[in-house]
Amino acid sequence: MAQAFVNSKIQPGKVIFIKPSRPYCRRTQELLSQLPFREGLLEFVDITATSDTNKIQYYLQQLRGARTVPRVFIGKECIGGCTDLVSMHERGELLIPLKQIGALK
Repeated sequence: MAQAFVNSKIQPGKVIFIKPSRPYCRRTQELLSQLPFREGLLEFVDITATSDTNKIQYYLQQLRGARTVPRVFIGKECIGGCTDLVSMHERGELLIPLKQIGALK
């Protein structure tokens, strides 16, 4: 169930798996919400809204080597967590893959 859930969210595009109460998740949401995403191409998935939170995190660990959230995907590629996202943004590298997959206006 957790595997199918995660895979169904990753397939369509830009997905960030979060726990809204976590500071790094809030920071990730703040940063990405400032970017000019096209309608429907930014999705924050609250894994605490499901009874499979631990299973989802376990599957993320199997899939990407880390069970912590946020887990940020650009298309099907996991770029990592909040620290990775902020680093890419500070280096001016975040917009490149987002533009390549047509996520931005």
